[in-house]
Amino acid sequence: MHSAAQDGNRTYGSISVRALIIGVIACALAACNQAPPKEEVPKLAVDAGWPTIPADAKFGEVSAVDVDKEGNIFVLHRAGRVWEEPFPAEPIAEPTVFMFSPEGKLLARWGAGLFVMPHGISIDADDKVWITDVGREQVFRFSHDGQQELVIGERGVSKQDATHFGRPADVAFLGDNVLVADGYVNTRIAEFDREGHFIRDWGDFNIAHAVAVDDGHIYVADRENGRIQIYSFDGKLVESRVSPGGNHTYSIKPLGNGRLLAVEGRDGADRKGAVIRIYAADGAIERSFDVGLPGVDASLGHDLAVGADGKAYVTDVPGGRLARFSLP
Repeated sequence: MHSAAQDGNRTYGSISVRALIIGVIACALAACNQAPPKEEVPKLAVDAGWPTIPADAKFGEVSAVDVDKEGNIFVLHRAGRVWEEPFPAEPIAEPTVFMFSPEGKLLARWGAGLFVMPHGISIDADDKVWITDVGREQVFRFSHDGQQELVIGERGVSKQDATHFGRPADVAFLGDNVLVADGYVNTRIAEFDREGHFIRDWGDFNIAHAVAVDDGHIYVADRENGRIQIYSFDGKLVESRVSPGGNHTYSIKPLGNGRLLAVEGRDGADRKGAVIRIYAADGAIERSFDVGLPGVDASLGHDLAVGADGKAYVTDVPGGRLARFSLP
């Protein structure tokens, strides 16, 4: 007589092995699809009331920030435009670059009629201002007062070669050369000289969202993989630091002596906000802070900057704000 235990469908009591396996797989898949729990870290103390923004100079989505040699803060925002795809063809009519004094006074504004979806802003050693536009597929260099000097890439054309980009996100500087985090589509680091001539490209990321350089390494925010990739100057991977909170890594800035500042977005319907981390030279996390807006779900840390005075800055895209804080 054949027993109830059949090959491939073995039964113990009323539960078959096949049903048990299916249940285990379903539970595992459900667990994989759940976002990690929100990491509970201390709130970051920001400088209240900084900067002072005139009524006619309201921020839109605040995408990026950097600091010049004099300590002035350059802020890139999108005025009345929000990130919606497909991107429109016409540029933003309002000024998109604001310059603030260290005290928070608005000193200048420019960039009207230039950008479609401005994304990254970086200031080089000569106080030239570099801006990426993921909508125009281009990288720009401006004088300190906003005069356009150089454009790399073909407007509106996305390719991966020596003269095109695929939604370039950020710029950093390696000696006399320029590194472009390229970006959302091409997911590479592309290197150019200061006049826009292609040198090389490398890397394979899931959105190369930010790039930074110190005196020993190149750092890449590999956003969707939730990690910081650390490279030697010749492009060899040295170390990978994965977010312990399961967040997406948006921006990184060196602090000197191998220390690193990073901001991570809490992506997911119930995990809005941002975590800022300070890494020691050996990769250990010294401090972590929550920089989300109190009581506001629409909050996402997007970019960082650090001034010579020890003040640091973080942008909040949907929150439309720039926050300043002191490094501990």
